[in-house]
Amino acid sequence: MTDVWAAVRTQLLAMAENDLRLRAELEADGSLFRGYDPRMRAMHDANAARLAGIFDTLGWPGEPQVGREGAKAAWLIAQHAIAQPTLQRRALAALQAAARRGDVPALYAAMLEDRIRCFEGRPQRYGTQFDWDAEGQMSPLPVEEPDGVDARRKEVGLGPLAHEVRARQAAVTDGPDRPPADWSARQRELEAWCREVGWRY
Repeated sequence: MTDVWAAVRTQLLAMAENDLRLRAELEADGSLFRGYDPRMRAMHDANAARLAGIFDTLGWPGEPQVGREGAKAAWLIAQHAIAQPTLQRRALAALQAAARRGDVPALYAAMLEDRIRCFEGRPQRYGTQFDWDAEGQMSPLPVEEPDGVDARRKEVGLGPLAHEVRARQAAVTDGPDRPPADWSARQRELEAWCREVGWRY
């Protein structure tokens, strides 16, 4: 690892650590489950800008450049940059190419692809994105060709979707997250936000 990439790795790890620390704080006080907290968005946007600068100057930071943990941090920052459609789409192309080379786990590209598809209003491919459904259950968002989802999940190192559904539903039963009081209003708010930041037109 060159000195330049070592410095990038340090930056990426610090950004990811700060992101997860703030997330834990917001989860503890319940703020995480009441919309996109302004503090979280500010951190995500700042981290996204720094990642974009690295990407523009040096290329995508995969495992050969920044090691396993540094590459994971870069993916996490991209995955959380939900108000930055341009960066997420660029990151997806870079992660897909890196996964084909073996420079990052295929799961990174799969999860980011699912997130992008859901924000764009399209079915996801791997069933990694969950939200409350109209019946008040934590469920996967719509999946493209659901009969083939477990085969696609296996290709990227995931187990059957049904197992994840049970685990997710058990986790929310014991945690502070609860279904929205007005599911339809939440869906309208999400649609408006997706249009505002440029995911949908």
